[in-house]
Amino acid sequence: YTTLFRSEVNMNFWFSEAQTPNVKLSIRIDRQLYSGKSEFQRIDVFESPEFGRFLTLDGYMMLTEKDEFIYHEMITHVPMAVHPNVKSVLVIGAGDGGVIRELTRYPEIDQIDMVEIDPLVVEVCKKYLPQTACCLDDPRLTIYYEDGVKFIRSCEDKYDLIIVDSTDPFGPGEGLFTKEFYGNCYKALHEDGIMVNQHESPFYPEDSIACQRAHKRIVESFPISRVYQAHIPTYPSGHWLFGFASKKYHPLKDLQETRWNVRGLHCNYYTTTLHKGAFYLPAYVEELLKDVEQEY
Repeated sequence: YTTLFRSEVNMNFWFSEAQTPNVKLSIRIDRQLYSGKSEFQRIDVFESPEFGRFLTLDGYMMLTEKDEFIYHEMITHVPMAVHPNVKSVLVIGAGDGGVIRELTRYPEIDQIDMVEIDPLVVEVCKKYLPQTACCLDDPRLTIYYEDGVKFIRSCEDKYDLIIVDSTDPFGPGEGLFTKEFYGNCYKALHEDGIMVNQHESPFYPEDSIACQRAHKRIVESFPISRVYQAHIPTYPSGHWLFGFASKKYHPLKDLQETRWNVRGLHCNYYTTTLHKGAFYLPAYVEELLKDVEQEY
């Protein structure tokens, strides 16, 4: 045991992410595959024995090969199982390609527009993360390399579904958490459109404030606004929220359960049973969101 430990110490490389000032997530890495800086952020790809390859932006974990399926399935299949007829989709962010991979499994989708601010993220993911970037050459996909906030301003009554796969609410992703942005998403959707976004974690105090802020602004913009959860090991606290906002469809009452299951799509996390359960939140999260909802 001692010998093994000593030999490990000699080649001990760890990636550490500060999730709060008092908590770090550390993952042992075998090697660094890529490190570079775009005009927006620092991009790194590492290889680890436990989580496979993983992508970080400015030192923050974005995805790992081992658990990315949870995030990408939950942000994509939840709205797709509710909306009866999705033809056009706008994806904001998502340069790693995971959301696109899940969307391309639906033959009825005619058009996918992806707006990613940083072309280097897409290049790096195509090269080093083919597991997620495998469908970025789908003929239905058009990639726009620009700011999602600016792009959405000029869209009106254009999409059935908008998926906001943003980074955290600071740095390049900051503008994707504002009231103006959510209002523009509302305008860009058809009259029965759905918007889904990643909502941060409710667990640590600083993150929970970001959750409340995002929820408040979405509640102000959409008549139907619900929050659902998933468990993602490498994200802060492992407890992650998504926002479901819609002009018409309720995520539970309008769930097309049989219709979705007949498709025979195999998922590793999402099921229509889990879909229903994901909207039943722990008491502390309900209280967190209720405080915001009572203001409106």
